[in-house]
Amino acid sequence: MAKRIDARDLNIYYGSFLAVESVCLSIEPRSVTALIGPSGCGKSTFLRSLNRMHEVVPGAHVDGSVELDGQDIYADNVDPVTVRRTIGMVFQRPNPFPTMSIFDNVVAGLKLQGHRSKSELNEIAEGALRAANLWNEVKDRLDKPGSSLSGGQQQRLCIARAIAIRPDVLLMDEPCSALDPISTMAIEELIEELKRDYTIVIVTHNMQQAARVSDRTAFFNLVATGKPGQLVEVDRTAKIFSNPSVRATEDYVSGRFG
Repeated sequence: MAKRIDARDLNIYYGSFLAVESVCLSIEPRSVTALIGPSGCGKSTFLRSLNRMHEVVPGAHVDGSVELDGQDIYADNVDPVTVRRTIGMVFQRPNPFPTMSIFDNVVAGLKLQGHRSKSELNEIAEGALRAANLWNEVKDRLDKPGSSLSGGQQQRLCIARAIAIRPDVLLMDEPCSALDPISTMAIEELIEELKRDYTIVIVTHNMQQAARVSDRTAFFNLVATGKPGQLVEVDRTAKIFSNPSVRATEDYVSGRFG
């Protein structure tokens, strides 16, 4: 079941550098929340903090909390690997495992967990590929390399891989920035379908995309170079793009800067 995320007074550091400051943000289940803002404002850093991916950078740490249905994912007794199974990630550029088949790409995470029969892997792989709207395109060549697919298909393969392990949340870091318009449309339609089952958070520089796919939009900004990024405003997407409460938000969504 999709779950609610609550970030509370979250400060994100890289070593001694404060990259993102004092974020308080609630993300509702079965919804799409878009994170927008100029380059360097911390939106991707914040996204990665939601499943502790930023911790792969030495010295990275946080103050504050991120709760998933009331459980702090940064609590001392919580395993980051478990967090990343529960909160999946789709990256900016499609990254299928190049030496693996389409099938093996989808079930790679399941195999790491162990104890899966061949029939169960087949069933889950088909279900994930169907959910990613890719099954009909690849069902007759599951043994071919994942890298043999087009860019848009590779990104949907990566989405299938992410949902095969049955997470509660999907994080997407500019998932369409490397894709052509037709592939972008396919991913956007897929996001609309997936939110029926998942909580989705997406970083995008494309204002039209944010307006199309999200229910709520959070605007991050950078006061000055070398200063931490901050969450300026969050609201229903329709309001953010038509009548935001903060002048900086209006300036950004209208293209005056960024």
